[in-house]
Amino acid sequence: MDHDQSNPQTLGDLLYANTAAAHVTEQEWVRLVESIAAGDQLALHSIYERTHRIVFTLSLRITGNRETAEEITLDVFHDVWRRASAYDPAGGSVVGWIMNQARSRAIDRVRFEQRKKRLNTSGEEPPPLPAPRNPQEAVQLVQEVHHLKQALNTLTLEERQVIETAFFSEMTYPEVAEKLNQPLGTVKTRIRSGLAKLRESLGKTRGAL
Repeated sequence: MDHDQSNPQTLGDLLYANTAAAHVTEQEWVRLVESIAAGDQLALHSIYERTHRIVFTLSLRITGNRETAEEITLDVFHDVWRRASAYDPAGGSVVGWIMNQARSRAIDRVRFEQRKKRLNTSGEEPPPLPAPRNPQEAVQLVQEVHHLKQALNTLTLEERQVIETAFFSEMTYPEVAEKLNQPLGTVKTRIRSGLAKLRESLGKTRGAL
C-alpha cells in the first residue's frame, strides 16, 4: 500500500525506502556496535549509512542550522566510535542510544551558542573551541556528507527547491505548494523526479565505494 505523500517522511527515509539497509534486527545492530568496539571501521561505516540521515534531521530540528547539524552528525559518529565499548543493550536500542547522543550534542550546541552570544554581548572572551578530532577517524564521514551534497547538485533548481522546502523545513506537500505558489501536482511531480535522481546518484556513489 502506498503511503500518503501529503505527510512526507524524512528525506533519507524516502531515498532508501524498501532497501535491505532499512531492515536490520536489534541483534545485528548490537553486533555492529560490538565490532566497532573492537576497532572495525567498516562496522562504523555500516551504522553511519543506516542512521546518519535521521541524526542529521534531529540535529537540524533542534539547532535550526544545516551547517551546525552536519558538524553534530560527524561528532555523533565520532562518539559512537569512541564509546562503542560502553554501550549496554540493557539500556535501550542501538538506534535509541545514537539518537540520544545526537539530541544531547544538539542541545549542548544550542546552549553553547546562546552562552557565546551572551559573553560576546558582555565583552568577555568566548570559551575555547574543543580540540580537533583525529582526521583519519572522521574522513570517511566527511566523504559521505560530500556525496550527499553532490547528489543534490544533480537536481534542477526547481526540484531542489521543492525537496529542500518539503523535507528540511518539514512541510507537507500542500504547504510546500502554498509557500512556493505552485500547483500541488507540480510539487509532487518535481519531488518524485528529484528523489529518483538522488537515488540513482547515491546508488552509483555507494557502488563505487
